[in-house]
Amino acid sequence: MGDFFRPEVRAFFWRWREVLLAGVVLLVGIWWALSGVGINVWLGYIFCLVGIAWAIAGVQRARFAQDGDGPGVVQIRERRLAYFGPLDGGIMDVADLSRLEIDPASHPDPSWVLTSIEGQILNIPINAKGAEDLFDVFAGLPDIKTNTVLDVLSHTPDARVTVWSRVKPLLH
Repeated sequence: MGDFFRPEVRAFFWRWREVLLAGVVLLVGIWWALSGVGINVWLGYIFCLVGIAWAIAGVQRARFAQDGDGPGVVQIRERRLAYFGPLDGGIMDVADLSRLEIDPASHPDPSWVLTSIEGQILNIPINAKGAEDLFDVFAGLPDIKTNTVLDVLSHTPDARVTVWSRVKPLLH
C-alpha cells in the first residue's frame, strides 16, 4: 500500500500533515456546532477554535520544513541542541544562544548560523535531517518574530541575514 502514492505526493502529505489533521478537527467542530444539541454545540465551537489555532501553527511548521536530504543530523534533547555533520558539528544550550543568522552562501546548502554567548558558532544546514525541529526552538526565543524567520527562509537572501539577536543586558 505504501507504493500507491508517488514519493512526491507522500512527501507533500507528510509535510502538511498537521494542517490536514487540523482541517479534520475544524470540520468536526463545524459539524457539531451546526447540528449538535446541548453541550455538543459548545464542544463544536471549542473544536473550531482548536482546529484554527492548530492549522495556523501547522502552516508555519510546514513553511519552515525542508526536504531533510542535507548533510548531518540535528537532535534536540532537554533544551540542548546538537548537530552532527560529516565535517563539523557541535552542541549548544538553547539558553546560551545569542544570535541566529541564515547564511545562503554556505556550501553545499544554506545554513542556520547559531552563535552562543561565549562566541561558539554552530552551522546547521537548513535541510539537515531533523532540522524541522528547530522551528520550536526558534519560536521559543524571546522577542523573535516567526514570520520574519519564515520570510527569510522562503526568499533566500543574497548575503548573511541576522534573524534574531539577544539584547545584551546593561550592567549599570
